[in-house]
Amino acid sequence: MRLLWVTENYPPSPGGMANSCDRIVRGLRGAGVAVDVVHLSRRAGPSRSAAGVRTVPLGEDPEHALRLLWTSLSGSIGKYTHVVAFGGTYPLLAAPVYAAWAGLPLVTLLRGNDFDTGMFSLRRQPVVLEALRASAHVCVVAASTGPQVSALAPGVPVSWVANGIDTEDWQILPSERAGAAGWRDSLGRRTLGLIGQLKNKKGVRLLLDALVAGRHAERFHVVLAGELEPGIEEWLALHPEVEYTALPFQDRYQLLSVYAGCDLVALPSFYDGLPNVALEAAALGIPLLTSDAGGLADLVDDAIGFRFTAGDAHECRAAVHRAALATDDELAALGAAGARRVRDRFDVAAETDGYLKVLAATQ
Repeated sequence: MRLLWVTENYPPSPGGMANSCDRIVRGLRGAGVAVDVVHLSRRAGPSRSAAGVRTVPLGEDPEHALRLLWTSLSGSIGKYTHVVAFGGTYPLLAAPVYAAWAGLPLVTLLRGNDFDTGMFSLRRQPVVLEALRASAHVCVVAASTGPQVSALAPGVPVSWVANGIDTEDWQILPSERAGAAGWRDSLGRRTLGLIGQLKNKKGVRLLLDALVAGRHAERFHVVLAGELEPGIEEWLALHPEVEYTALPFQDRYQLLSVYAGCDLVALPSFYDGLPNVALEAAALGIPLLTSDAGGLADLVDDAIGFRFTAGDAHECRAAVHRAALATDDELAALGAAGARRVRDRFDVAAETDGYLKVLAATQ
């Protein structure tokens, strides 16, 4: 197999989508699949190729960039067996055309943002629908997304392939643990982390309101690590009873020291895929406080954390209450169970195997 892999999300672009794309590509290459990545970049600069990655800046005229890309691909397109679209509007726009012109099957790796908000965007909805309906196979990261895709693209095979994590490569150093333990002891409160790009869909305000409404603000110190959604800073200024530390957005491995400082990690999303943050925290033995949005429902239950119905303020307060009253031993047991679950069910090898099966069945 040889894949033409079209994406907007690939290192050095930041964020969880780029990390996921890199992880999946490395897994497939490690399994013997040839993958030629075309990175449709939002950064300015010339087109360039290196180590199996071709960077194509979209610039101010993305239509020209995508048509010019086909001109350069058309002479060698016959060497590919599949075209893969991974994340972002322009891959979903261009990859179906390239696949059709080349007579190749299109495999669409649908990410949370592409679908959850794309289906309600006047500009993006036609692009997403056309990509889904033109696909020979669609992969989703949350089991609940599969029936939704099938309802919009009847007859197109859909497979759930959950995000994975390489637990051997994801460890907190003893020095990081020691430093974080000292910091937590100085606070005299449990630390509750919200980590990543904290956009509106992530439900940060919902959780903060639950802390105050449930009168548990004095039990927690909130760690906000990432870009905050609008209005959160103003909310915090009006609620001095909520102690918090705000940290800038950081790359994945820089976050290990942040995870080390968290007694719990919260993902109170209104809707979501399967966030890397959830897998990363659980793999480190940190209990989760999450909604049941998207792939979070596939990962989290009462055996590894505190789950509530997405968007339900009452259930969110109840989940915070349970977390506040849990003993240290109970939190440790939840964290250990979460680490085992990730190793058993969300290993990166299982993720790679899932995509290999889809590709082998899609000719």
